[in-house]
Amino acid sequence: MTPQSDEDEVWRQIVASFNDTAERDSADQPWPDSENVPAEPTRRVVKPSEELEEDLDDPEDKQDDDPEEEGHYVPPPPPPLPKLDLPTKLAWVALFGGPAYLLVAAMASWHMEGWALFTAVAAFIGGFVALVVRMGDGPPNDSGWDDGAVL
Repeated sequence: MTPQSDEDEVWRQIVASFNDTAERDSADQPWPDSENVPAEPTRRVVKPSEELEEDLDDPEDKQDDDPEEEGHYVPPPPPPLPKLDLPTKLAWVALFGGPAYLLVAAMASWHMEGWALFTAVAAFIGGFVALVVRMGDGPPNDSGWDDGAVL
């Protein structure tokens, strides 16, 4: 037989057994038999008398928590925001105030003088530059002599 005919025969076998279900031996399974899921789920019907007996048997097993609340993570409250100094507040006002004035003036069809337009654009640019300059990209003063991995 040629290698091509062997390969064709293998493909025919694969295609013929495509819809066949695999029968696995329990030794071939990578998990224990106790973890196998049954084909049909088993349902247990609890009679009212059984339910009362179970409640009387294990009073310690009852939880006071609501089952809907179980397992939910409640994060701690965030730390307060840092206090801003006056130059930073003015920079934020200029950054948003300049374009806000231009937007309101354009929507209201106000006649804008040249100096008002210049002031609004200059406030936006000045606020942006002031915030970038004050950002500080150096290490903190209390980091010590070893900054660790600096990229």
